[in-house]
Amino acid sequence: MGGADEGADEGSVLVGGWTALAGERFALGEGSRLVAGPDGDRVVMVDIPTGRLLVTEPRQVLVELDVPLGAVAPLAGGAGWLAAAGTGIAVLHADGAVEWVDRPEDGNRVSMRMNDGVADPAGRFWAGSMATAQSADAAAGAGSLYRVDPDGSVHRVLDGLTIPNGPAFSADGTLMYLAESTAGVIRRARVDPATGELGPLEEFARVEGGSPDGMAVDAEGCLWSAVHGGGRVDRYAADGALLESLPLPAAQPTSVCLSAEPPYTLLVTSAAQGLRQPGGDDGAVLVAPVRVGGRRADVAARPGG
Repeated sequence: MGGADEGADEGSVLVGGWTALAGERFALGEGSRLVAGPDGDRVVMVDIPTGRLLVTEPRQVLVELDVPLGAVAPLAGGAGWLAAAGTGIAVLHADGAVEWVDRPEDGNRVSMRMNDGVADPAGRFWAGSMATAQSADAAAGAGSLYRVDPDGSVHRVLDGLTIPNGPAFSADGTLMYLAESTAGVIRRARVDPATGELGPLEEFARVEGGSPDGMAVDAEGCLWSAVHGGGRVDRYAADGALLESLPLPAAQPTSVCLSAEPPYTLLVTSAAQGLRQPGGDDGAVLVAPVRVGGRRADVAARPGG
């Protein structure tokens, strides 16, 4: 276990201290998702640069790709995953086979990779892309947000993004939250659940002292956001008011995941990549008891099937 033991204030949504799960500290742990497993719920995550999909506890590698793996959603029927990986979207079959749906970032003017992604309640898969070299001037605005419909068609729904993270959806699928990490802003848009059409983006929250990263909506309709570089997780009310900031013993939290059944637990992934002198819990998976739960990850429709 790590040395994390930040206590909770009275009235906080956090009701106990942080614990670092035993095992590897990740370069860029991301994309934590609560999914139903053979023996009950489990949390999966990715380590982006090594292309691995893992179970967080007990630690187990499920898939290892030869390209960066940004995020996954469980496929309907439980037979594999829909993944934002490399330069596109792929089905990761239960037997380890990889079937590419589309590679829309092939041939871009700069080197690109897929980043965060998630299924919405209607079974569509939404995933962002970003330039691989963020120091290059050309990286600004090179990214996009894609939507994969159940028929397997892939649509670029937003462009001009730099590092899109999330998205996260309300339980009824009518609201989408999208973090624009380099801009330090979380935006929100209406979604037509029947068609997936996206309404205009509006500013939901502006983040200081770090960059908004992975997000999740809890059972009360509040939005949680990992703040990369800020060493904290923020929780927002549905109107965008900041309810609470939860300090972490890791400088670069990357994603958040809430259990669906009591006693409720918050799990946070983190990254050690880019830190000159990582601490003992940088790159760790951190867990703490909380007062509110979340939802299991929505499942993605099998493209074309």
